[in-house]
Amino acid sequence: MHLVIGSGPIGSTVANLLAERGERVRIVTRSGSGPEHPLIERVTGDAADARRLTELAQGAEVVYNCANPRYTEWTEKWFPMNNAMIAAAKSAGAVYAITGNLYGYGPQPGGLMTESTPLAATGRKGRVRIRMWEDALASGVRTIEARASDYLGAGAVGVFSSVLLPALEKGRTAWGPADIDAPHTFTYTGDMARTLVELARDERAWGHAWHVPSPAPISIRELADRYCDLTGQPHLKVRSMPRFVMRAAGVVVPMAREMAEMDYQFYAPFVLDSSLTERTFGLTATDLEVPLRETAASAAATAARTM
Repeated sequence: MHLVIGSGPIGSTVANLLAERGERVRIVTRSGSGPEHPLIERVTGDAADARRLTELAQGAEVVYNCANPRYTEWTEKWFPMNNAMIAAAKSAGAVYAITGNLYGYGPQPGGLMTESTPLAATGRKGRVRIRMWEDALASGVRTIEARASDYLGAGAVGVFSSVLLPALEKGRTAWGPADIDAPHTFTYTGDMARTLVELARDERAWGHAWHVPSPAPISIRELADRYCDLTGQPHLKVRSMPRFVMRAAGVVVPMAREMAEMDYQFYAPFVLDSSLTERTFGLTATDLEVPLRETAASAAATAARTM
């Protein structure tokens, strides 16, 4: 049995991948939501409740951390959740597989990150991710972390879903809080899920963080053009928002403040090197067209429901 915490795009895909392989899955959310499958049991639970998670983890081979607290609540929410999942994995003797990101590295000269890049972030969210990883390693639990860049795919939240798609739907210019011509790595949610599942079962991966195989870097402008070409729409007008705008808004808007803290990822090259994962485990990135088509299908379905 596998215990999956969270039913967003990553958690749901992990659960489905495992179920399709004939594995039993127990997926935990506050609401009891999750994908429907005969081998997937959906249960309610608080990701920060160590006692509840420990009960649910009995007999689990792997505990997957696919949770995602509100962006403005990371400092308060992540440590209790991480500790509860570590405790559950330790009690069950399970592997702890963490859905990670690149925040712990902080800004890098040239923007290139490998698994050997030091965890040198000084921002709040970067320090949170560093401590989460260090706590997992210090726990004695067999653990891995799969680190990815900004997500693409149905249900993914990021610059594509929050900036480009709304502008396309309204026929307006998209103002991105970014250098829209800087190379940027995007990761398909399906590749993150697949990497978590594969690495959790491979003892060569335990005790290390690994980068998720991702397509070659692409600028936000190019990404918008690729999507428009794929869907047969006129190219979207994309403009770069001055960096001070989000920072000024952050004085009174909490979400803008949190986004401004991480804006270095978008105002300079931001490139993830996943070659070590690819060489070691034989994994490869899904072609960029797949998450773009998936996003287009999801957007069309949403539009049809709201008509």
